[in-house]
Amino acid sequence: MKVLVISHTYIVPLNCEKLRALAELNEDIEVKVVVPKRWRPGGVQNRLVEPDPIQAGRFHRVPVSNFSQNNQGMLCFGTDLIGLLRQFRPDIIQVEQGAKALAYTQAITLNRLLGLKAKNVFFTWWNLPYTLKFPVSLLEGYNLKHTDGVVVGNQDGFDILRQRGYGGPMTVMPQLGVDEQLFRPQSQPELSAELGLKPDEFVVGFVGRFVPEKGLLTLVKALATLKDRPWKLLLLGRGPQKAEIEAAAKNLGICDRILWIESVPHDQVPNYINLMSALVLPSETTYQFKTMTAAGWKEQFGHVLIEAMAARVPVIGSDSGEIPHVIGEAGLVFPEGNAEALGEILGDLIDNPDRGEHFAQAGYQKALSQYTNRALARQLLTFYQSL
Repeated sequence: MKVLVISHTYIVPLNCEKLRALAELNEDIEVKVVVPKRWRPGGVQNRLVEPDPIQAGRFHRVPVSNFSQNNQGMLCFGTDLIGLLRQFRPDIIQVEQGAKALAYTQAITLNRLLGLKAKNVFFTWWNLPYTLKFPVSLLEGYNLKHTDGVVVGNQDGFDILRQRGYGGPMTVMPQLGVDEQLFRPQSQPELSAELGLKPDEFVVGFVGRFVPEKGLLTLVKALATLKDRPWKLLLLGRGPQKAEIEAAAKNLGICDRILWIESVPHDQVPNYINLMSALVLPSETTYQFKTMTAAGWKEQFGHVLIEAMAARVPVIGSDSGEIPHVIGEAGLVFPEGNAEALGEILGDLIDNPDRGEHFAQAGYQKALSQYTNRALARQLLTFYQSL
């Protein structure tokens, strides 16, 4: 089976691990990944990225000339894509830019014009209802008509595509897996001592952006109800809401309980997660964000959850978006924005360490069985074979 995957996501080498694992599952599998030759991610990575080719056994990453260097929906590729398709002749073409992407339209059209007879597949994270106007509605209609299968990052996205009229095969799985060699249980006595953590302190952790939709003010309010317990809050990340969070903590009298850690390299994140007695992802749905075709945001997956689970750290999440599906029975879920409910969960874990141990083990088993790159590669192969 020859698989061609097209996405800007794989300009980051670490993000390629699931597809590397796919190529290693069977000697008959060959995977080529097309990435933009030039890309500007924006945000903290506000620079031009020019990825190198990668060749590792039956896995290849190929930079291809592209139009649009920072817009996922408008991304499309130059004529060198035609030569690559003619030479490789894939059995599966998977474009990971969503249902309305020009790159997917381009791939479908070239597949037809070149007579490749490959199965057309796309990946999407989008998990909120939307309406479209001409000509974007025409574009999505064309794409869905010629789609043989969809990989959806969350259950809400699955339901929305059914509402949009797509009746074909779909599978729900995240785009990226967790590296169980990097995210694993590992004691951190030196780092703990460096941060001044005491053995009897319950460390509540958060990893991510300091923005309103991540629900950090709810987390701070929840912890303020537990002043009589021995806890510390470890916040790893950065973002524009930091000053507001600090002000709230000061007003609640818990400033001295918070440890602020500026964003660290990805390979150091597991060290900090391993300090945590529980990781909390208190995301909150918002409708303030707007794109050309939709409005709003809710948690699409919550990748840090499976990283903590793989490190054998209990996880707590709000019921925003995909979080309840990711956690399942392997952790604890509270109503988004409900500080009182979150406080009760945290208080219970502090008072009953055996419950935390139970959820740590349950999450660990779920991460290793369902969310490693190899586990996701097997799920993806099964889906391709069904097509």
